[in-house]
Amino acid sequence: MLISFKVSNYRSFRDEAVLSMMAKGLKEHKESLIPYGAKKVLPAAALYGKNGGGKSNLLRAFWLGVQFVRNAQRTQHERASIPVQPFLLNDYSQNEPTAFEFTYVQDGVKYIYGFSATRTRIVTEYLYHSPKGQKATIFERKGQEFSFPVDTEKKKKELISEAVGPNQLHFAVSCTMNYKPCIAAMKWFRESVIFSRDYTDIPNQIIEHEEDPGMLKAIVTAAQKADLGIQDMTFEISNKELSRYEDLPDNMPEDLKTALQNLMKALASAPNEAEARLRVSEMKAVSLHYGISKSGEIKYYPLELADESDGTKHLMALAPAIEKTLSTGGILIVDEIEKEMHPLLVEYIVARYQSKKINKTGAQIVFTTHNTELLNMEVLRRDQVYFVDKDNKTGVSELYNITEFSPHPDENIRKGYLVGKYGATPRLETEEV
Repeated sequence: MLISFKVSNYRSFRDEAVLSMMAKGLKEHKESLIPYGAKKVLPAAALYGKNGGGKSNLLRAFWLGVQFVRNAQRTQHERASIPVQPFLLNDYSQNEPTAFEFTYVQDGVKYIYGFSATRTRIVTEYLYHSPKGQKATIFERKGQEFSFPVDTEKKKKELISEAVGPNQLHFAVSCTMNYKPCIAAMKWFRESVIFSRDYTDIPNQIIEHEEDPGMLKAIVTAAQKADLGIQDMTFEISNKELSRYEDLPDNMPEDLKTALQNLMKALASAPNEAEARLRVSEMKAVSLHYGISKSGEIKYYPLELADESDGTKHLMALAPAIEKTLSTGGILIVDEIEKEMHPLLVEYIVARYQSKKINKTGAQIVFTTHNTELLNMEVLRRDQVYFVDKDNKTGVSELYNITEFSPHPDENIRKGYLVGKYGATPRLETEEV
């Protein structure tokens, strides 16, 4: 469960931006909130703003922080640069570190993890937890100096610190060296955070979930409940072992065939390998729609997945991630959730996270959108609406919550946003018709 995310000096966010999922003392939709001790947490947050205002940059920052934590030990070899992108529209920020901080709950324990980095080194890093309700330090770092609380694993922690390079995260290296407090904290990054995938990746997703009937069913169910005209779907997945160049599919590009052929030759020449084999998975998905035969009889008629609308495919691509988070209590991050989809479909997705009946695990969704229909506040609370706006003079993006304007409970949020009352809208001169 995400409590908050902070980032500073990343792309258009020069100053610290804070995305808080803590609920405020509002009366609307209280039943949708996630219990957290004596407090409540939001199951969803919507980010609004004009094109180029920085909405996607906030999600990019979240993605970068999570991916770097997951992969820092594996990808950060001695000379590897750190993939941060500082604010560039002044003469000083590019030399300052980019900072990330995640506050979250995993297995009932609250964690605070953060790090700051330039392109060449980790400047600061820290991990705290609250196993007994009070904040305690797991480790702190300034440059290559590390500090820990006194306990019986002093020798192991010293060995880990010696193994951490200037461009590596202590957090990531500790997990590879089996330091249990860090492994427990890392579980959230590795298992609970999911980023949406493009609808063109549906075939790979289906192959990935071929042995998980629950996920395949989620794709079908999403299509059925969303009134897309799909009555059912069939999936045919074939796995083929390849040992010769001639076995490669005819429709595979020649340059890819050549690369695979060279790879098979290299594997075949490896010690103790008599023969190299590669496995290729092919998938065929067919949706079944009602139609009327020449005789007037209602029958199922098949359509290839490629023949479905982009909106249909986009919803189906989101379905496995939605199902997984709702079943495990994870968080789904989606950029442009309404892409190619009807506003009512977007509302349908968000309402699932807002529903206590469906969202029994405390799952969350954070998304960017231009769908102003959600601003009717029939599904969302006011504290679930964030705006991202960019100053035209400085190029600096700012993240703020609508509650900062103290809108009246009966205020027409949608209308106020469209007329520019809360900012984050483009300034356009409309020609008279």
